[in-house]
Amino acid sequence: MTITAEPRHGLGTRLAALTRVVDLGQGREDADLLTEATQLIIRAGNRLKLSPDHTVVALAGGTGSGKSSLFNAISGLDLSPTGVRRPTTARTHACVWGLEGAAPLLDWLQIQWRHRFSRSSALDKGDGQLNGLILLDLPDHDSIRALTDTEADRLITSADLIVWVLDPQKYADASTHRRYVTELAGHDAVTVFALNQADRLTPEEVEECLTDLRDLLGREGVDNPRVVATSAVTGGGIDDLRVELAESVSARKAGYLRLEADLDRLMLRLAKDMPALLKVDPTIDPARRAGLTDALCDAVGAPAVGEALENVYGTRSIDWVGWPWARWASRFRGDPLKHLKLGDVKDEIRTLVSDSVHAQPAEVDNAVQALSDGLTQGMPEPWQDAVRDAARSRSGQLPKVLTDELAEIAPPLDRVPGWWRLAKTWQLLLVLLFVAGLGVTGSIVAYGIFKVGEPPAELLGDVAALPWVLLMMVSVLGVGLLSAIASRNFVVMAAGKERDQLERDMRRRVAGVAQDLVIEPVERELTRYNDYFAALGTSRR
Repeated sequence: MTITAEPRHGLGTRLAALTRVVDLGQGREDADLLTEATQLIIRAGNRLKLSPDHTVVALAGGTGSGKSSLFNAISGLDLSPTGVRRPTTARTHACVWGLEGAAPLLDWLQIQWRHRFSRSSALDKGDGQLNGLILLDLPDHDSIRALTDTEADRLITSADLIVWVLDPQKYADASTHRRYVTELAGHDAVTVFALNQADRLTPEEVEECLTDLRDLLGREGVDNPRVVATSAVTGGGIDDLRVELAESVSARKAGYLRLEADLDRLMLRLAKDMPALLKVDPTIDPARRAGLTDALCDAVGAPAVGEALENVYGTRSIDWVGWPWARWASRFRGDPLKHLKLGDVKDEIRTLVSDSVHAQPAEVDNAVQALSDGLTQGMPEPWQDAVRDAARSRSGQLPKVLTDELAEIAPPLDRVPGWWRLAKTWQLLLVLLFVAGLGVTGSIVAYGIFKVGEPPAELLGDVAALPWVLLMMVSVLGVGLLSAIASRNFVVMAAGKERDQLERDMRRRVAGVAQDLVIEPVERELTRYNDYFAALGTSRR
């Protein structure tokens, strides 16, 4: 039976991708699987650096299966001790066909020097096709000696090709099939099954056992099992097994095929819960950014601060553009600003901003939560949690940072627009005209009507001018009132603009804080998600 599987190209690329999977999957995927992947990467790196001209074949099996006898029969030398009552192979023995360059590989396999044997000698019987073979006689995997059991497991994992030596009476033994064969399903190209001690059976019984063994292996996931009946006593099947080994050795592909099979097996487990959503947009779209900014603005009370600014702006304008007579009259009713207890308006606005931010931590958390929930639909749960954690990674700093940022843009409410000064000057001029009119009216009444004396000027005693003076005074009052009303309308418009400007500035600051503390960590996690599944896809191919 020949090896038909070909090593796939790009093993190095797949292993590099697996390294990325391990790095990116930390804390997000099963820790045991990632540990197993790390071990595979290390083992593959070590094996690929060592002699590619040698193929490591391990004879593995349980107690009494006749591994050592088969080892000796294949090598043609009596190298490994055999026994019938207990396992006698306490340490792995190695027989090497072509020792040159094999030492580093044997060191990596941890084969002791006294248990290494070379087949390239005068005793060689023309085994040129086996040149490059390193044949290992492993300790029994079911040995009561824990040391040898561990060594068998280690070398079964490290060998390029495994020959399972099975006893006709125990070829279906659960300790072999459940523990090893099932776990190595998919390794057909680098696994051979030797039904040993066939000399104990009749030819019909051998065929029956072989058929039953193939059926059993098929049920365990070994689609194309390579099965050979052997007998170390009669030599039956030894040549067939040597042919199997010679084909693997001459092809120089078993090491690559083993690593490919191990990688395929691992990737099936890593990708078993692969989601339908394999790629997400790593950049948060403008609509979600705007939604987060709106929610954070609401959380810190930005609209309330804008409204407060608008109200205070309008109240302060009364001192400058209001009708003086109404303003002076209001003094008898008390200062509205004092009733509002605003004090230093700028400081009060800062306090208002700070109080608003610190008063709504739950709203900040809700805004961040809403963003992460909208982005993680369809992602695996561990990655959903990772995105949420990234969104919240710096959310604890949000209230303080927002407070500091917004306090910096507290409006300079102590400044007075130039047109306010002009309006106040105009109103004071009208007041002076009205007062002058009062003076002229009083003089006319005194000098023109009551004849208290000679007027200093003819106008001050001209009774005929009195209606015109009164008309002028009424006009001055009217103009002052209209000016106050017009100024008030301008104040309302200006206050609205100031509010809009403040809210734009606050929104810009909030958007900047959201970008630094929420969006950037989330986008990094989304990029990591994409990179992980891209690497996973590469390592699967």
